[in-house]
Amino acid sequence: MSQAEIDLTTCDREPIHLLGTVQAFGCLIAVSADWMVLHASENVETMLGFPLADLIGTRFETHFPASVAHVLRGRTQIFQSGVPIARLFGEPLFEDARRFDISIHPTARGFIFEFEEKSATEHRDDFELVQTLVAQLRSQPELDGLMTVGAAAMRHLSGFDRVMIYRFEDDGSGTVIAESRDPDIESYFGLRFPASDIPKQARALYLRSPLRLIADTEAPVSPIRPARCPEARVIDLSSAVTRAVSPIHLQYLRNMGTRASMSSSIIRNNALWGLFACHHMTPRYVDYERRSAIELFTQLFNYELADRINTATQEEVALTRRLHDRIMARVSSGRGLMEDFATLAEDIHDLIDFDGIAVFSDDSYLALGAAPTEAEFIRLVRFLNTTTMGAVYATTALSESYEHAAEIADRVAGLLVIPISRTPRDYIVLFRAEIRQSVTWAGSPAKSLVPTPEGDRLQPRQSFAAWQEEVSGQCESWGEATLNIAKTLRYTLLEVILKVTDEANRATEHMRQKQELMVAELNHRVRNILNLITGIVSQGNRDMPSIDAYVSDLEGRIQSLARAHDQITRQDWEATSLDGLLRTEVSAYVTDTGTTLLLEEPDVQLTPGAFTTIALVVHELVTNSVKYGALSRDSGQIRITKAFNSAGALLLRWAEMGGPPVCAPDRQGFGTSIIERSIPFDLHGRARLRYQLTGLVAEFELPAIHFEPVDAQASPLPLATDLVKAVAGAASSAADEAPDMTQSEPLEGFDVLLVEDNLIVAMDVYAKLVSLGARKIHMTNSVKQAKATLDALSVDCAVLDVNLGTETSIEIATRLHLGGIPFVLATGYGRDGNVLTGFPEVSVLTKPYDVEALRLALIAELPRKVRQAGPASRAG
Repeated sequence: MSQAEIDLTTCDREPIHLLGTVQAFGCLIAVSADWMVLHASENVETMLGFPLADLIGTRFETHFPASVAHVLRGRTQIFQSGVPIARLFGEPLFEDARRFDISIHPTARGFIFEFEEKSATEHRDDFELVQTLVAQLRSQPELDGLMTVGAAAMRHLSGFDRVMIYRFEDDGSGTVIAESRDPDIESYFGLRFPASDIPKQARALYLRSPLRLIADTEAPVSPIRPARCPEARVIDLSSAVTRAVSPIHLQYLRNMGTRASMSSSIIRNNALWGLFACHHMTPRYVDYERRSAIELFTQLFNYELADRINTATQEEVALTRRLHDRIMARVSSGRGLMEDFATLAEDIHDLIDFDGIAVFSDDSYLALGAAPTEAEFIRLVRFLNTTTMGAVYATTALSESYEHAAEIADRVAGLLVIPISRTPRDYIVLFRAEIRQSVTWAGSPAKSLVPTPEGDRLQPRQSFAAWQEEVSGQCESWGEATLNIAKTLRYTLLEVILKVTDEANRATEHMRQKQELMVAELNHRVRNILNLITGIVSQGNRDMPSIDAYVSDLEGRIQSLARAHDQITRQDWEATSLDGLLRTEVSAYVTDTGTTLLLEEPDVQLTPGAFTTIALVVHELVTNSVKYGALSRDSGQIRITKAFNSAGALLLRWAEMGGPPVCAPDRQGFGTSIIERSIPFDLHGRARLRYQLTGLVAEFELPAIHFEPVDAQASPLPLATDLVKAVAGAASSAADEAPDMTQSEPLEGFDVLLVEDNLIVAMDVYAKLVSLGARKIHMTNSVKQAKATLDALSVDCAVLDVNLGTETSIEIATRLHLGGIPFVLATGYGRDGNVLTGFPEVSVLTKPYDVEALRLALIAELPRKVRQAGPASRAG
């Protein structure tokens, strides 16, 4: 193991939050949830006058006046609202002149109280001073000025000899970027401190407990007793303000000549950005009230820092937007990415410095400046393909992660990668050459291990004089601002340039892809409807008096879903008219919907997600009305009214008139459950049924996300009954033109090839073919099996499922077509599927299909000569 590895792991393993001691300026008492004293620091007797032996295992309230105990107990109530710590300043705990600042924070077992005796007696307003100092911060428009004034303000507020603003770098090291100090004290401005100076667990504590005071590096500490709880755990002091310090860190401060220290965390985006690091050459105690003001000042400084960074980011965004506009202006002229690459490179260089740039798109490579050759870049692409998909990637030291970096080291040390596609992975890559630099460390970052009774411990370095180290094999840091520009630029290139160019050059292909996506979405919706049908089948038989009644209701509900599905697909799965749905459902039972169904304006367009649910509800209302309500009489009418509430929800009212007297049913059937529960359950709306004597009234509230205003110019959808008639007429016409083959068993004596990859579907089609008279059925589930069957046997016709999972049956269809063997195609995608374009005249069965549809398809495909010649077996 190397020395560096030893240093880092030793630092990071030290349990600095479990040291079990407190500093001399305060004492600690830990209590359980029922206020029993669990732990106390040994100095409670000198600070509060309580013998330690009399505290442990007793009730907290017995040691303080009742009024004090009441105040402390009341302060703990704020933890219920998520406040992490409670503070009290200048509290009189006892009947004397002493005053105490108190910190309270919750633990897993109860609470921790920390007491600091207040020494200052003069009146001061720390928070007014904070306001004055923050006003000085706000007067600084630039980040550098904010840092300089911030360090000076913190020194004025804290009184320390030296205050530094310490910014963390990407590798965990830190650089002093601002400093305010006594002229007689050594300056650390511009120096860099290694990551091991503030190890990982220390940085984690700086986030959890933002302010840390070490009043005297030479002062004795006070142990907490008992050292462990009955479960053998050490008390966790992560949030304790008096928590003592690691001996390693104390020695580190002594080596710097520092007797007192304070740090306050600079936090941005919930991450540790840096620290206010305060040093004093003599012991210095800052009371808890002033420390709280310092903590408030730091929080306000954090806001000002975020504002300056956000302002700079907005300026970067503005520059990137202007670049976006220039790119768009050129794209509109129809120039492609490769054609316009030189100009694009100049535009990018206005925002990001680089030594070389390359584009790799559609397996084509183009580079400018100091960049790899095409062969070198092809090898590099394999490395780039392992980076996070779709994310900008940057490195300042390519040699640390890319094994072939030496091949291009004379031109490239670091790179910034902007993905401009998803599949295949295409890139624009910016290259930077090596820049040799000297890092000025605050002393040599190397440390050594020394043996101790507790094991090998890290020995802090003795010298903090500037120490130079030359760094090679790296390029200039890309920086957060550059990465933000690159991310925005990626969106421009990916979502604008490539998309617009593709639309201009391949509009037809784009439309085809869109249609395929539509079909895929439709297929997904159909599967959902099939799941819905399964529920209807299983639930709808519970209250039916007979099988015939069950079958009749089931067929009605499924036909309602079919009608709804037809309407949605005719709208390309867009929002669909509610009035059209109402007319469609009523027209299935009533000839003259114009006088029976009274629809009031306005109409709305239902979203596809809501349409199926509403269709089922309307179907149940219509069938109930036909059986028992207004539609059971010629004089009956249904009035539909609509309104909108203040939240934009649709208030839909169904009122029946002119029917027989209505009374509430004795029990609730499945249909009533659909009416009352579907909209609340599926669409988070409301439903209410009222059985008035004059007719049923159903009222529904549909949230606004499930509909949109109707297009007044849209053409009304044809009624489902009209479509049925049209389809029936077309089928009749086709039957008239087809060969005379009307027998119920058109396959009598025929051998049939069946290709279907789903066993349940195959068994169902097998049974259908048997019922149509097929003599022998050869059932296969793949192209390989089907080819083997055709090689070995003769068949008279075939039924082919188009989509066989990982393959299609088009190869078999082609073979059958060339051999003059008739066949029909079955698919869940309908005639629009691209794979069917080679067979425009072949009958296509759209799944699911019944035996009658199969019979008609076979009649259309089996030519007269096949019927006259007879089955293939006779010819053989």
